Amino acid sequence: MTAAEYLANADETRRTELVEGVVVVNEPRRLHQHLLFEIAVALRAWTSAKRGRGEVSMPLDVAIDERNVYAPDVLWYAEGRIPHLRADRPYPVPDLAVEIRSPTTWRHDIGAKKAGYERAGLAELWLIDSAADVVFAFRRSRPGVATFDSARDRARRDAGVSAPARFRARARRTVRK
Repeated sequence: MTAAEYLANADETRRTELVEGVVVVNEPRRLHQHLLFEIAVALRAWTSAKRGRGEVSMPLDVAIDERNVYAPDVLWYAEGRIPHLRADRPYPVPDLAVEIRSPTTWRHDIGAKKAGYERAGLAELWLIDSAADVVFAFRRSRPGVATFDSARDRARRDAGVSAPARFRARARRTVRK
């Protein structure tokens, strides 16, 4: 299926995404939804604390390319890139996408979707592995870098998920490609 076909026929009553031309159904469980809310609230508090810190959103259809439309669990747009409130879908690639482990989608999150986000130019991706209680943060060290060239992992309780990486405290361990 193409992105255009998906967007024209998407079932608004179910949470789905288009990954490599295949419709993937997301059936989140309670822990997933709890973490989604926790992260969204923390980022919202951070953006509200000072003007110019952008805007947080819950899942929106983000067009990656002609075969991929993702709906990150949490999105953050930097100031100046925030879609208009009345803008129609698909929405532009955010500055930060957060994906939280769900049994039905995790293999896509760490595989095809991570690669798709990277191709689309996403600045930063957080993969929240609720089973291992770890946050994996992938980012580009500067604008124009072709791939995620910095990866960090931290125990979720210590992750400092209150702001995108450029505002977060440094991670305990940094892994460079």
